[in-house]
Amino acid sequence: MLEQQEKLWDYDAVEAGQTGPTTEVEITEENISEYALLAQNPDPRFQRPGVSRENDGAMLAMPTMVITYAPLMREEIAEANGFVAQERSTTARRQTPFAKCEIRWWGPVRAGDTITGSRRVLEKYDRRGSKFVTFRVEAANQHGEKVAEYDYTCIFGYAQGSKSVPQTPGSAEPQPLTGNPGGQELALSSSALLSFDEMSEGTQLAQMSISESQEIINRKSDFRLSGEPNPINIHNNEEFARQNIFSGTVSSGPAAMSYLDQMLQRSFSLSAFYQGGQLLMRAIEPFRAGDTVTFQGEVTAKNAESAGRIVECRIKGINQRGDLVNLSDATLILSE
Repeated sequence: MLEQQEKLWDYDAVEAGQTGPTTEVEITEENISEYALLAQNPDPRFQRPGVSRENDGAMLAMPTMVITYAPLMREEIAEANGFVAQERSTTARRQTPFAKCEIRWWGPVRAGDTITGSRRVLEKYDRRGSKFVTFRVEAANQHGEKVAEYDYTCIFGYAQGSKSVPQTPGSAEPQPLTGNPGGQELALSSSALLSFDEMSEGTQLAQMSISESQEIINRKSDFRLSGEPNPINIHNNEEFARQNIFSGTVSSGPAAMSYLDQMLQRSFSLSAFYQGGQLLMRAIEPFRAGDTVTFQGEVTAKNAESAGRIVECRIKGINQRGDLVNLSDATLILSE
């Protein structure tokens, strides 16, 4: 009887144009700092106001924080359209995990802003037997200005079955998260940033290595500024995760994007994101607890146009086993 009553929001039930509730989130210095902490980002610009030399010293959010202050909330989209999301099903519970995400920015988000988020199903498609659904989430500030949007693609059906857990697990043990990760702070140094004139195709970006632990994954999973928490998911529940595509708990796609964001900030200013930048990340292999992933990239093109000085980059995230974990493309807009 329960199976007959539960209208499952599976691939066949999803339709382009289905919408979810709008949300409103106040950006505070505290949640900016907490997001950076969970991203293992020690940059003092995200811990104390007045440190940044950009935007008159206002405390700006990390660019990828848009996925938190304007969250996807696919469970709420399902409910708004009369369905039960697969993640909340009592009869056929399963995850619809991250495949890729592309973020586009048009303006900075700072402490004191109020962000309204809207969300809808953009499209669904079948590729090589796997089924995907892409959602679009838009974020606007209290002035009605659109500051960012992202297209987030989930896997609703797997053609290849589950991935196996590596025979050689990661052994990294990151430091517990504190207000000062690793006991150090990165000094702000504009001299470390790349200038448009010194770049050319093949110029290497500053690379960064970062490790995961289950404690960090759990805390990321619990951090929400809007929407209902999902207490059982493939990030925080080993038993449930073993039944899904990755055969064990993994770091989330948005978490990996926050690391990529941090890596790019070592070569580019925040304004390079916030004045028309774009970031696309595709998940290739799971980022598991104990893994260390090194993000390394290079400039693939640059152009001086009326819209600004545009730099394109390709970034690879490679773990300690040599696996390609994620593949990303970034477009940054540099000031004159």
